[in-house]
Amino acid sequence: MAIRLYRAYTPGTRNRSVPNFKEIVKLKPQKKLTYRKHQKQGRNNRGIITSRHRGGGHKRLYRIVDFRRNKENISGKIKTIEYDPNRNAYICLTNYEDGEKRYILSPRGIEIGNLIISGTKSPISIGNTLPLTNIPLGTAIHNIEITPGKGGQLTRAAGTVAKIIAKEGQLVTLKLPSGEIRLIPQKCLATIGQIGNVDVNNLRIGKAGSTRWMGKRSKVRGVAMNPVDHPHGGGEGRVPIGRKKPLTPWGYSALGRRSRKNHKYSNTLILRRRIG
Repeated sequence: MAIRLYRAYTPGTRNRSVPNFKEIVKLKPQKKLTYRKHQKQGRNNRGIITSRHRGGGHKRLYRIVDFRRNKENISGKIKTIEYDPNRNAYICLTNYEDGEKRYILSPRGIEIGNLIISGTKSPISIGNTLPLTNIPLGTAIHNIEITPGKGGQLTRAAGTVAKIIAKEGQLVTLKLPSGEIRLIPQKCLATIGQIGNVDVNNLRIGKAGSTRWMGKRSKVRGVAMNPVDHPHGGGEGRVPIGRKKPLTPWGYSALGRRSRKNHKYSNTLILRRRIG
């Protein structure tokens, strides 16, 4: 993915960069593979804000992406590579031999006209989906299932990739993008290759209005609030937070506090926790 840079002809374009979308086909999405995404604006069923800093944003159509990849031994042809406003990765429209059309995540290096296939006997090539037991060690994979048949849940963001480290018994050892080393059942499916749009982290938003288009509202610093609103609030003029360490608005530690449940079912499957 190439990046388009702006000249500073307005304050908003100074240091602003966006994707140039050269590899994207600019077409309307398939009507049968989309539905209206309701913007909840961070409110619950009573209209009370339960998730702060959300609201506004451009209207979106949700693209129904095939994470299961369960059309076995039926090849599909990549028809388009499209932009998806609901994720930072691109998606591909795939036309299968039986006439069905589906969206899949776009792997890095795939091109329009390429063929993909799912199944135990599929070749080890970009975009094909196989069970982990049939994928060689050291292979780069994405869209990995945790539970067989449930669909891919791991390694779906732009530029991410996981690798198979070892196989033993009915489990496979994976190294995930976060640095976590985890066991997954060998029957789970995964797709060969790395997710595309790898330069997404090099983009610079440039102005506050761009984040409002994304549905994100501005934040207020805790030190600028009153004591009743935030543990950091209060004081005359600019004063330190008055605490040993930063806290959330609800009094919990803001840095380094572990939020994972102590007795989660998957604790025994994690060999090394993620970095950070």
